[in-house]
Amino acid sequence: MIKELMHDPIFLAGKSEIAAKEDLQTAADLLETLMVHKDDCVGMAANMIGVRKRIIAFLDESGKKPTYTVMLNPEIIKRDGAYDTEEGCLSLLGGPRPCRRYRSIKVRYQTAEMQMRIKTYTGFTAQIIQHEVDHCDGILI
Repeated sequence: MIKELMHDPIFLAGKSEIAAKEDLQTAADLLETLMVHKDDCVGMAANMIGVRKRIIAFLDESGKKPTYTVMLNPEIIKRDGAYDTEEGCLSLLGGPRPCRRYRSIKVRYQTAEMQMRIKTYTGFTAQIIQHEVDHCDGILI
């Protein structure tokens, strides 16, 4: 189900809780909401649709063909190649804001089937994941 976007910075600044199998509907709603906003947005975290669970959805350009990916309980376990950039966010008013990102990250997460995975991402996909994990941690750019 397509959900309304959350714009309350106080809510968005709260840390998200661990996601469980019971939260798979939220994951589906998040992905569906992202798809509706795909012209303006490449990633979303569950708190952006009003649910404080560690779930993100994003456009993954790391393979041969871009695909949309959902991660439950993502955790960045390694970072390399710091750089400064600017990012915007559908949940926050105003233009892009400065932030620090890493060119390469290693992420531990669970799939929608609750299988644990570890994968390295680089480039723009890594930047998207970092932005969404920040949302899960209550960090606003």
